[in-house]
Amino acid sequence: MKKKILIIIASIIGIVVVGIGGYAFYLYNSVKDTANKMHDSVDLGKSHKNPVLSNGQPISILLLGVDERSGDRGRSDTLIAMTLNPKKGTMQMISIPRDTRTEIVGHGTMDKINHAYAFGGPKMAIDTVEKFTGVPMDYYIRVNMEALSALVDAVGGVTVHNDLDWIDEGYYKKGYHFTKGDIELDGAKALGFVRMRHLDPDGDFGRNKRQRQVLTAIVDKAASISSVTRFNDILAALGNNVKTNMTFDDMMEIQKNYRDSRKNITQYEVKGAGGKIGGIYYLNVPDQEKSKINQMLKDNLERG
Repeated sequence: MKKKILIIIASIIGIVVVGIGGYAFYLYNSVKDTANKMHDSVDLGKSHKNPVLSNGQPISILLLGVDERSGDRGRSDTLIAMTLNPKKGTMQMISIPRDTRTEIVGHGTMDKINHAYAFGGPKMAIDTVEKFTGVPMDYYIRVNMEALSALVDAVGGVTVHNDLDWIDEGYYKKGYHFTKGDIELDGAKALGFVRMRHLDPDGDFGRNKRQRQVLTAIVDKAASISSVTRFNDILAALGNNVKTNMTFDDMMEIQKNYRDSRKNITQYEVKGAGGKIGGIYYLNVPDQEKSKINQMLKDNLERG
């Protein structure tokens, strides 16, 4: 299902922002124009204080992958609480499943966590994730489906190692044949590669593994880019598919002081027990797991 690949999209955006590299200065005006196009101011309230980015203060970012439709805000079917700690040189990405049952802050209901964005946009999504994790989010980055394919093509394609042999005859019905071994993926093929689940004996776990493979491949490829043309393609993909409350100055400080954090990435997916309430499927996350997530986030937000 196409919604499942949004984890890749959101992750890519977060890492590209922190790993943009020296060309950000060489193409200063292009980057600034793109940043201005992406900017979307959100009032997070008096309880939030802007982090001192120039001092390398650990920061948190909520990554939202949204399946937008015409006339519909869409739902944030991917939510990733990301923390960056430049002193420790670590980046942490905690995925919150879209079906997680929790309080929707500001809406007065218990519902799937991905509904928060549909009900109240970025502000309600941020408030809800903060309540669920017990940790404030300094920034948010929202991306849509088109970003994955555009970014894979922008970096000139990626190479991944494939453990299964299958033909993509699912949602996109492209008929791509994914053979075992090292394979090259363009943007369209990357969609098929990361979305497959039913032909994988490991189901969602296998799909998550492929998502991480593509994510890592894009990060490695983007970090080595030295072509102005490729960099402009990346900026175009970002500008057309991303909204964030980061300013241009925020982005420049983050790329300068936080980019080494991407060299040590840890990923975790929130765990729970699935079940139906009133005929609707939810993922129920126990308090013990919530406490674990809270501590994981806090640990990476401590100064080294």
